[in-house]
Amino acid sequence: MACENKFTSQDSRTFKQRDFDAIIVGAGISGSFIANEMCQKGLKVLLLEAGKHFNKNTYPTREIDANSQLYWSGGIELNTSASIGILRPKGVGGGSIVNQALVDRFDSIALDSWKEQSGVSFFTQKDMAPWYDSAEKELAIQEIPEQYRNGNAKIFQQGFEKNNYKWAPLKRAQKDCHFEDGNDCIECLSGCRIDSKQSMGVTVLKKALAKGLYLLPEFEVLKVSDLGDSVKVLGIDVYGERRTFRAKKLVMASGAIGNSKLLLNSGFASKLPALGENFYTHPQSMVLGLYDQDINAHKGPLQSLKSDDTTFRANYFKLENVFAPPVAIAMLVPKLGHYHLDKMRRISNMACIEVAIRDTHAGKITTNSKGKVQVHKELDTRDKETQEKGLAAIYRIFNSTGAKEIVNGSFAIGLHLMGGLGIGTNDKKSVVTPDFNLHGFKNIFAADSSIFPNAPGINPSFTIMALSKMASDKIIRSWQ
Repeated sequence: MACENKFTSQDSRTFKQRDFDAIIVGAGISGSFIANEMCQKGLKVLLLEAGKHFNKNTYPTREIDANSQLYWSGGIELNTSASIGILRPKGVGGGSIVNQALVDRFDSIALDSWKEQSGVSFFTQKDMAPWYDSAEKELAIQEIPEQYRNGNAKIFQQGFEKNNYKWAPLKRAQKDCHFEDGNDCIECLSGCRIDSKQSMGVTVLKKALAKGLYLLPEFEVLKVSDLGDSVKVLGIDVYGERRTFRAKKLVMASGAIGNSKLLLNSGFASKLPALGENFYTHPQSMVLGLYDQDINAHKGPLQSLKSDDTTFRANYFKLENVFAPPVAIAMLVPKLGHYHLDKMRRISNMACIEVAIRDTHAGKITTNSKGKVQVHKELDTRDKETQEKGLAAIYRIFNSTGAKEIVNGSFAIGLHLMGGLGIGTNDKKSVVTPDFNLHGFKNIFAADSSIFPNAPGINPSFTIMALSKMASDKIIRSWQ
């Protein structure tokens, strides 16, 4: 069936269609991948997204605008104790718009841990490989050529080699970045304006729209209902009008917090006791090294190298060279007044390395009486000790490369939001079955990071793609 407005999204004021084969809530990585698989099979699919639909010509050009328009809560959310800042993307394309498109397959350490905790048999490198391969065919994947690595990457490499740590290039979903023309990837944190980053809008979502996908942005789903042989979705559009849609299948693809909040507010907790449990964030702390010379960490590729050290992996942390725009850096620099102003004036002299820990202390997502989400997530003693090990490694790197001063970021950031709808065979300890439907609800599915059993310690995007490919196959087969 041809889409009424091919290759674009719909406007809720003129959108009349009410019944579909499938409704997908959330147009991020998982939602876009599953939508494409379904549309390629000729199914009538509605993809709902609370955020806006940007493209290379309309992405926000100022950092403050990007924060307010591309993330929930105007840029940052906090856990209940305000000790962890949570970045939750909002918009068509989800995390693929604002991330650095890092794509890593999970190793046996992560998959073995998942298999043990969940009881799901396909969490092996052999069983996951075909799905990674299938996802990879949808993207262009590259490494940053050595000649284009910026000053921050060079500090990272030098420090690793001086301390006998092992490093490796990051694999990124990108093509034709034209670094030779002076393009700076830091702008990609607000959306890639040359469409080189392999975000959903230029890959699978584009294909899905060409096959008739109905995409309705700026529509926030408030409640979902299981009707036995079908599902119902109630939401509100940007004009304040409430709309109801029906479908044979429903796919939850709005992430760990979004999926948990929606199901909790829809009354599913009584039948899914593990709903909202086992929430993880890979808490990430940025450390700044100040040098006499210009580092220009904001120039060229933002991220190009990562730690590849078995000792780090065994100790539950990893390091990456990173940076952020001025507003974000200013939030990380501690203290006020002259101290803060002095550091920000030296932003070109800053190198930056991030430690991300594989957190083991699970959090929990709840909602209050008004339906507002609450994130209960802290670092316990073990996670804090892991963080300190990573920070110590960064200090050694900066000290060995001539840093004149080292500044710790003010607080940890949660970027990889995982869990809440953990997959597993036990319906008391998990929410999603190995067939990707909710326990006891044959027509409601999920395959995004919300189903992760625990924190893998590896960038999750590529595995979300692979799991979404696998889930699509199972969902489509359920029709047959």
